[in-house]
Amino acid sequence: MDRRTYFASGAGLMIVKYTLDVAIVWLVTRQLWSPLEYLIPSVILRDPKVRTFPEWLIVAMVVWSLPFLWIGASMTLRRALDAGRSPWLVVLFFVPFANYVTMLGLSLLPSRAVSKPPPAALEPASFRAAMASIVVGGAIGVMLVAFCTGVLNGYGPALFLGTPFVMGLLSAFILNRRDPTTAGATMRVAALTTALGGIGLLLFVLEGAICIALAIPIALPVAMAGATLGRVIALRAPAAGAHAFLVVLAVPGLAVLETATLPAPVREVASVVEIDAPPEIVWRHVVTFREIAAPPAWFFRAGIAYPVRAVIDGEGAGALRRCEFSTGAFVEPITVWDAPRRLSFDVTAQPDPMRELSPYRSLRPAHLDGAFRAHRGEFRLIALAGGRTRLEGSTWYTLDLAPGIYWQWWADALVHAIHDRVLVHVKRLSEAGYSESPRR
Repeated sequence: MDRRTYFASGAGLMIVKYTLDVAIVWLVTRQLWSPLEYLIPSVILRDPKVRTFPEWLIVAMVVWSLPFLWIGASMTLRRALDAGRSPWLVVLFFVPFANYVTMLGLSLLPSRAVSKPPPAALEPASFRAAMASIVVGGAIGVMLVAFCTGVLNGYGPALFLGTPFVMGLLSAFILNRRDPTTAGATMRVAALTTALGGIGLLLFVLEGAICIALAIPIALPVAMAGATLGRVIALRAPAAGAHAFLVVLAVPGLAVLETATLPAPVREVASVVEIDAPPEIVWRHVVTFREIAAPPAWFFRAGIAYPVRAVIDGEGAGALRRCEFSTGAFVEPITVWDAPRRLSFDVTAQPDPMRELSPYRSLRPAHLDGAFRAHRGEFRLIALAGGRTRLEGSTWYTLDLAPGIYWQWWADALVHAIHDRVLVHVKRLSEAGYSESPRR
């Protein structure tokens, strides 16, 4: 791709995307993104506006951005090859600020066309080449995760997106550098590299099985995307292997930039159940309840914390409620005692959100310390016709993991499951007590 085509196509795509993004955001939120805000990918500048967007808009904008990212990366790779520069410059396309410098530089360089054409014939991947690419890619992935979580204590896009991308990119390059193979074989090796990296995290006491399993749905497609670019680089510029260190350095660089982000937004999760008993009966089982006899769901047995019982010391605002979970107790000072309508409380202490599923008892990854933080909770009792009650439970929490739209889905689902376990238990106790009451 010559420099004129690269610049004109890139500028045109940026204008089209900016125009449509700004129009959609204005129509939905009545907020205006200026070109300066849009071009600076700083979370500090853009996050306050993004937090006001409805979730469907965020998801739509992420999906809408993916083809532009892929087209831009492909064009940057082709332009670097045409200009006789290292194709590994494509990695800088994903690095804030460095991407603009890279694109501007490539728009100025003349064509040299020194890259070799793709091979005419492709051979099946040898076992030796496949194992070498899997081991190297997996080992680099483990080291990057160790640095991001152990040194920087970060769980951002650099970890969950950058690391699998680099693993796929490098494994595909190593596999195809000497003996080019098919795209299908390359994708299989990238998938195995991702799996081996996950096993490595487990064996080197970096993460537990549950978190690794939850990360796979986003890590695998990102690794495949990286493998696609890595294979192209190997086919067109196999001698550029010495520049691969740029790829490895890009992830820690992005992780350092992420340390300046704003605090995670507070989210509310609300659950509802209707009970065949009046609020006066339901209230006493909301304030405190005996041990939940129902067996926990399978994901709770795998290590996710789940509620067991609730006890309270005192009565009215200022009383201290303790909701005991499988990993410890939430300490909940009562802030609103409006019997039998509303019970509100803050959370001043909380146990670990989970026990990691791991062969090592000493495993304690950094995300257990504050990545999930419950701030307050509330029960609302609404009287219904026929002596029934609508019981609503809410939890306000923050989650310091990225990409937030993905991890919040899992967090919301688990909080709902915790709510349901408590609400169903209160329903069972209330209805049993009401049926035995002489008033019924």
